[in-house]
Amino acid sequence: MIVSSSDYNRLLAGSPPEDDELLRRLSVGIDFVTDFWNEQYLDAYIARGGSKIKFLTGYPGSGKSHALRLFLSDARARGYKTAAMSAKQIWIHDFKEIYSAVFKAIDFRACLKTCADKIITGLGYDPADVPRDVTFADFLMARGAFDPITRREFRALLNEMFFRNPRIDKNFAIGSALFAGGILGYPQLEPAASDLLWGWFEGDKGVKIAALRKLGLSPSKITKHNARHMLRSLTEIIRLAGYEGLVIGIDDLEILAATSSLEEIRYTKMRREDAYESIRELIDEIDTLRYTMFVFSFDRDLLEDEGRGLKSYQALWMRIQNEIEGGRVNRFSDIIDLDRVARQEYSAQTLARMSLRLAEAVSEMAPAAKGATETEVAALLESGSLGNELHALPKQIGRMTFASSEIGGNGHE
Repeated sequence: MIVSSSDYNRLLAGSPPEDDELLRRLSVGIDFVTDFWNEQYLDAYIARGGSKIKFLTGYPGSGKSHALRLFLSDARARGYKTAAMSAKQIWIHDFKEIYSAVFKAIDFRACLKTCADKIITGLGYDPADVPRDVTFADFLMARGAFDPITRREFRALLNEMFFRNPRIDKNFAIGSALFAGGILGYPQLEPAASDLLWGWFEGDKGVKIAALRKLGLSPSKITKHNARHMLRSLTEIIRLAGYEGLVIGIDDLEILAATSSLEEIRYTKMRREDAYESIRELIDEIDTLRYTMFVFSFDRDLLEDEGRGLKSYQALWMRIQNEIEGGRVNRFSDIIDLDRVARQEYSAQTLARMSLRLAEAVSEMAPAAKGATETEVAALLESGSLGNELHALPKQIGRMTFASSEIGGNGHE
């Protein structure tokens, strides 16, 4: 396959590619974690209505971002909606910001379109028979079939779909029913009302709550206090649309402890503790969600910095620390240490295969890049010449692979 210039530059910078096919080609060894999560969580626990939070950590270059992207790709392939975000781009201390980012990532309109198609099927029609530029209501009117009985059945199906589930917030159910009805052409939703309602769904601060009454909603906004409840409602709508559930990946959590003034988002002590408290509340309330999985990823600094890191907020640290560390990596642990995974699972053969696949992927743009052989990797591991940062083996392998090319790389983040 041809690697795009943007993905090539990402690889040079030590970041995982955006293309799913390329991502899978370059994934060597990390399936020790992702395949286990797929089997135990996506295919079993989450698919049966469970919910879970996992944490990925390691030194820079250990493959955290790569593992997170691969897992999200696996989730999509299994019929889940996914949302990927970076803590460097959204505020973590306010859960409403997380909810809003998820809402914008999952294409809610497409979910409601699928729900609308189910209404059409429920009335005995085939959605494929309705022209794309015609609403279902107009389709029925043209055939003289939009009589009072059909209208009553129409409303009954909308009510049954969105209001039968007690886990969907009433405002969320009303808004979803109004949008689905608008897609179907009954009831009609005026553009101004549609904009107002969409702003409410997104958590827009500018929404005038008094205007919500006219649409039948209670006059209340989505805030950090009810955002988890709204996320639960969103997941239930995702399920109505036929998806297995929702998987959310939040990368770069180490920004919480960063002190650099160059970062766009910078946390004060109060906001950092608010972020830790928000994650603590999510852990304590995770059982109130269904069909939902969170994965947080962060550099080891967040574990080792006792003044700013996770250990500085005991209420959170007590909930996520792995109390018993055995000789082998426990893949059921809440925190998965990718440096330990590398030391345990990445043999010379594995690392040579990793290097070869990277060299093959970038061969067109960097023909001098050369895959290291198993013998070369084994010799370097034995001598220690691969570097002292054996905890970041993927990064070191990236450096080896690009070493003979004109442009040096940093390996996989």
